[in-house]
Amino acid sequence: MTTFIICLSLLVISYFTYGKLLDKIFGVKTNVKTPASTSYDGIDYIPMPKWKTFLIQLLNIAGLGPIFGAILGATYGPVAFLWITLGGIFIGAVHDYASGFISMKMSGRSYTEFICRYLGRHTKVVISITILLLMILVGAVFMAGPAGILSNMTSWNYSTWIWIILVYYLVATLLPVDKIIGNIYPIFGAALIFMALAVLYIIITGDYSIPELSFHNFKADPEAFPIMPTMFVTIACGAISGFHATQSPMMARCITNQKQVRGVFFGAMISECIIALIWAAVAMAFFGGVTELGDALAQNSNNAARIIDIITKNELGKIGSILVLIGVVAAPISTGDTAFRSARLIIADSLKIKQTKMWRRIAVCVPIFALGYFITTVEFDILWRYFGWINQALAVAMLWTAALYLGVRRKNYWIALLPALFMTYVVCDYFVISNQFLGLGYWYGVGASVGIMTVFTLIFVRTLRIIREQRRVKYNRF
Repeated sequence: MTTFIICLSLLVISYFTYGKLLDKIFGVKTNVKTPASTSYDGIDYIPMPKWKTFLIQLLNIAGLGPIFGAILGATYGPVAFLWITLGGIFIGAVHDYASGFISMKMSGRSYTEFICRYLGRHTKVVISITILLLMILVGAVFMAGPAGILSNMTSWNYSTWIWIILVYYLVATLLPVDKIIGNIYPIFGAALIFMALAVLYIIITGDYSIPELSFHNFKADPEAFPIMPTMFVTIACGAISGFHATQSPMMARCITNQKQVRGVFFGAMISECIIALIWAAVAMAFFGGVTELGDALAQNSNNAARIIDIITKNELGKIGSILVLIGVVAAPISTGDTAFRSARLIIADSLKIKQTKMWRRIAVCVPIFALGYFITTVEFDILWRYFGWINQALAVAMLWTAALYLGVRRKNYWIALLPALFMTYVVCDYFVISNQFLGLGYWYGVGASVGIMTVFTLIFVRTLRIIREQRRVKYNRF
């Protein structure tokens, strides 16, 4: 319990300390208008109160990530608490803050647009295609998952639920952001928080014990599933996720003051870390230990949704069943919806298609949803297999962008550069040693990762020098 309490306290304290430091470094100004007013269009640029943008952002970035990833990552033991806490504060929250702030400063532009500004047009093409496919993949996965659950709970088959969810996605994606997303999603976001807090209360007040940190009480095959880098990819959304950067522009278009960036983006990420920390602790405590959790997952085909169902129904009864319906059905559907909406905005921004007319939004959406429906016909396990790695790879691009953004302004870019280097190592190492990709030995991973980190660092230094020189020449002309 001590390890858990310390990590929980650090997450809460970080909002008032490290979060304030980011405000100072990025240069928050309270008297400057935001895109919600300067670019208001009644569709995507709409002013919203801070509490609402926070809950929408939390639900957009969370979905099933901080629950599923945390439960699976808990098989490594309480060492997972360290990654969720330290990774969440110094990597994930920085990533989300930077993506929200930079998007806001660029009039709510999509992720691909500010990637292009700092990493170059060639990078933009690769990143744009990758993100677009990831958004459609996320939307498809979060159609397939809930459709499978709902088909088991009702008399309607899988295909029927796919079409129902698809129609809902289309309507929600086309309507102004303050209609369905602005009115319903804050409720789901609050339910996600309540679900975690309710289960935690039962665990703390019941006859359960949360394991303490030890590098010996984890169940993991050091050959097949080494802590570095596997745990850092398994627990993605609960610590760092590139998907978040694709969602940030939606709320960057709705906040009404720059000082809200910390609450909406940094705050939502820290809240997600707290949810992940709770579920990791609950999963270990409920089953009586790390080994027992691993056995329970093995008996349930490594399906974290079944673990959630067992815990909540056993501890919360009928209320638990309702919360599960929200947690594993409504939450992922909402994430899938915003993923498709992000895909629409990315295409519209890239092709300079204004979204004020309904027919233009439909024209962009039709091919997106057609591809999304096709993907749902593929096996769910295949869809999910590579999501974690792609997700972290996108986070790497965002962190390098944040480092350049700060560097060209001669601000403390180390807060983004160090996380960028660490995540570059994780992503490269996983690609080299995982059987999902190259499947080579440990030292091959180390060598390749260090080599790529070195190359990226040299490119960063060179690019930073070039951009600074260009800015100096430009300003000296006047």
